[in-house]
Amino acid sequence: MKYIDEYRDGTVARALSNKIRALSTRKIRLMEICGTHTMAIFRHGIRTLLPDTVELVSGPGCPVCVTAMEEIDRAVKLARFPGAIVTTFGDMLRVPGSESSLQYEQAQGADVRMVYSTFDALTCATQNPDHHVVFLGIGFETTAPTVAAAIKTAHEGGYSNFSVLSAHKLLPPAMDALLSGGDLNVDGFICPGHVTTIIGTSSYEKVVKEYHTPCVVVGFEPVDILQGILMLVEQIEGGRAQVEIQYTRGVNPEGNTGALQMLDQIFTPCDSPWRGLGRIPESGLAIREKYSAIDAGKRFNLEVPPAREPAGCLCAEILRGAVRPPDCRLFRRACTPQTPVGPCMVSSEGTCAAYFKYHEG
Repeated sequence: MKYIDEYRDGTVARALSNKIRALSTRKIRLMEICGTHTMAIFRHGIRTLLPDTVELVSGPGCPVCVTAMEEIDRAVKLARFPGAIVTTFGDMLRVPGSESSLQYEQAQGADVRMVYSTFDALTCATQNPDHHVVFLGIGFETTAPTVAAAIKTAHEGGYSNFSVLSAHKLLPPAMDALLSGGDLNVDGFICPGHVTTIIGTSSYEKVVKEYHTPCVVVGFEPVDILQGILMLVEQIEGGRAQVEIQYTRGVNPEGNTGALQMLDQIFTPCDSPWRGLGRIPESGLAIREKYSAIDAGKRFNLEVPPAREPAGCLCAEILRGAVRPPDCRLFRRACTPQTPVGPCMVSSEGTCAAYFKYHEG
């Protein structure tokens, strides 16, 4: 494929692999914090090209996986309101809550629909004026601007039967939370290309300065990933800690100023619950008071009992990089893509789904 083949060139990949092997003199542990990277690493067999001294571990990079169970429980409660239509992305339908899932509620007769964008949900509201359409907004800084644009459109257009339940997450505060805990043995971060396209690189400066942990923003093709790993190894072996961009064809240091302005106009940072990481300060996005009429959390009573994690499920530990999926006694037994117990097996970018699909462990 034009413009892609060069990033999949086997000769270039082997040359990068050889450079990594020659340069790494000690054990180095790198964490990718992007579900797209997780799947690409497995799909392209990146681990087989690395020396034993370089270990890759998956972190909280899947937005479906880090959505807290209490947020799923609120969405389930919404689906039970008479006249409500709950819309969201496909993977969210199957994520188990404490007692149910949106897919199960759908099977029981609730009107739950998969959409491809927030504007599909707006169209649904237009087509169903006698129902209240709620969009369950999940995702990191990549998807949040599109949700913000839909909220603005709904506000300006006077949509009275549309609202958003925001469960959006901000990635840099999660990196800070991982490192501040003191038990994460990670030497560097493979940072997500698409998130950084929006936020730019300044958000990673705290990680670099306070924790002396290198960050490299990396693309998603095999040559991208290997080059990003090489850049991290070079920093670590040289005793440096900087924010660098490997994915220069997609990312600039300033990010997308238009998208950031849209986020700031519609949302305000708030404390937010993360599966596996607890409640992290200033790590979520709450809808500003000006748009409160489109805030499902304020339009509906969504109080739910304390969430209960499934017995034996280690998704929380997997998201922190503390264990691998094969360490979970449910993996490949009670928990499979057909019968998922936790979100890491549900999502197409989940770590457990990657291990299962590519027969790791």
